[in-house]
Amino acid sequence: MNEIEVFNKMNEIAEAPQFSVIFDEDSEQSRKITEHKEWLQRIRRERPNTEIPYKVGIYIRYFNQTKYEDYLLYHKKQFADTIALCPNWMLVDFYVDEGASAPNMESALEWGRLLNDCYDDKVNLIITQKISNVSKKVFEVTLCSRLLAAKEPPTGIYFISEDIFTLASYYREDLKDPFFALETEKQSLFENKDEVRGLLHD
Repeated sequence: MNEIEVFNKMNEIAEAPQFSVIFDEDSEQSRKITEHKEWLQRIRRERPNTEIPYKVGIYIRYFNQTKYEDYLLYHKKQFADTIALCPNWMLVDFYVDEGASAPNMESALEWGRLLNDCYDDKVNLIITQKISNVSKKVFEVTLCSRLLAAKEPPTGIYFISEDIFTLASYYREDLKDPFFALETEKQSLFENKDEVRGLLHD
């Protein structure tokens, strides 16, 4: 393989794994997802690249679904089987918080454990079904995304239902949006990763 072929190979966009998406077609969320997908069709679409050796943490918001037996095991198997199709990816662990909807982020123990593993460089890609699994407060999700993206190396989050990858190039400006900026007097709290981990448990 000559230098040009190597260069072209390095710049190919790898096919991303396809996770199943299930949502109510008549909901407001469905309308917003549809609009977002139409927008994505008009740009160069980006998802986590299967050629990058990601260490993957799967975050699940679980509640008892009576019509399915062993639903959690089935859900985990779906994730594991999909990630197994990506030989460069390593499934680190499943992080499961119970509850039909996201509580305050600080009381989600498994989400906190996942963030700690990100700051310990055990995980550099989080995959979860939807944004509301993490928090119903947009600023909390945005703040976490910005802190993780600022790490070296950065950690991304992929939200399946919304088809959002926080490290995609077209979200970089959003991550810098001053609307979500920390107040100046609070910035010293984030000088090192140990202090960030401590805040996650306060």
